[in-house]
Amino acid sequence: MLPSFVLSKIPASLLFILLCNLQTLSSHTQKSACGRSAAARHPPWVQRCNHHTRLGERAMFRSVPLLSKLHARIGKPYHLNNSIRWFHVLSSSNLVNCEIASYSEPIYNNCRELTSGFLPKTYSTSCAALSHDTLKDNPVSDMLVDSFGRLHTYLRISLTERCNLRCQYCMPAEGVELTPGPRLLSQNEIVRLANLFVSSGVDKIRLTGGEPTIRKDIEEICLQLSNLKGLKTLAMTTNGITLSKKLSKLKECGLSALNISLDTLVPSKFEFMTRRKGHERVMESINTAIALGYNPVKVNCVVMRGFNDDEILDFIELTRERPINIRFIEFMPFDGNVWNVKKLVPYSEMLDRVVKEYPDLKRLQDHPTDTAKNFRIEGHCGTISFITSMTEHFCAGCNRLRLLADGNFKVCLFGPSEVGLRDPLRRGADDHELKEIIGAAVKKKKASHAGMYDIARTANRPMIHIGG
Repeated sequence: MLPSFVLSKIPASLLFILLCNLQTLSSHTQKSACGRSAAARHPPWVQRCNHHTRLGERAMFRSVPLLSKLHARIGKPYHLNNSIRWFHVLSSSNLVNCEIASYSEPIYNNCRELTSGFLPKTYSTSCAALSHDTLKDNPVSDMLVDSFGRLHTYLRISLTERCNLRCQYCMPAEGVELTPGPRLLSQNEIVRLANLFVSSGVDKIRLTGGEPTIRKDIEEICLQLSNLKGLKTLAMTTNGITLSKKLSKLKECGLSALNISLDTLVPSKFEFMTRRKGHERVMESINTAIALGYNPVKVNCVVMRGFNDDEILDFIELTRERPINIRFIEFMPFDGNVWNVKKLVPYSEMLDRVVKEYPDLKRLQDHPTDTAKNFRIEGHCGTISFITSMTEHFCAGCNRLRLLADGNFKVCLFGPSEVGLRDPLRRGADDHELKEIIGAAVKKKKASHAGMYDIARTANRPMIHIGG
């Protein structure tokens, strides 16, 4: 293994020769890698790779083309032939080279080939993907890069803990203790923190809750956020109950993409799940959003065995005439939602059901940071997706961060760790101090979240506090 100070003294021409030879060796290693034990192939934090590919598996990567020249210092991104490469030095000073935003043939599930200490090995993907234009137009600050080289360009902001529904998987029946209003972020505080993230490289913001549309200043927040230089997408996740009449104005204020939660197409089941009425209003919001040209319009459906798993095919039929994306989400454990593995319908089972009914189902190419596995059915206007947080996590390409309504900052949905930004902000912290706090939290982000059963036992906030 060569430390970075040694690498800096090696001529680029010699590096080129060494790395070209390594690429050849890497292709031979690839053929025999699955014959060795997981312990011999991976560091402790990497799950064993699955070398089988079939319909529905995430397409991953061959060994990446190695360097012809070394154009940047270790730990800095550089451009080569219109693709982006990222160098990152692990604590052991191993050299890690990941190619970003470039697909090739499926070889291993959730793996890439890379060089480590000049010995080819297979590791879990360590770098979230960005397009060439993203880095060119809006460079990503080191504040948003974690210790595994993942670039975080997507910020989810919870605007409120309050909601006009009481969904069983989100909030306990007895309700939750809400943060007093004065301790929630104000409109100006939200915009200031958002600007800090966007100026550092975030190009997508999603507004969540609670239910974001119950904030009286939601239109002003959207307008100010949409005007941030460098922001490309302003999206919202909503239950759709009060959305329909606000959609036109929100679009004028810069909101462009919507995720609308709907777990059943049966009004009586909707009332049972949400403990409220309003099914017809949600359907009205979906249809209005489509008519107004929101793009994309996505419908989030949490699938639970014995409740709505018999409606999967009915939801898919919505895509026949509507240009929407139906997203089937595995049931996830959060505080107070009485999660049980028996209620979980795994992605593989859902996919098998769909394929039997729609044999012409086709897998779409995913972006490396996608949380969903995306499909299209021949002749349908819309698409369907599966979010597999429980059975096939996507931590390797995670580019998401979360700002909670009370000003706490969270780097992982399933991790209990949070750091406070509200109090430093209110005592007069400047941008540099806030960036130091954010950067330190990002650097502590783990390679992946805990396993399914460990998550269920981990102390975490209810989803209503975290934001969808």
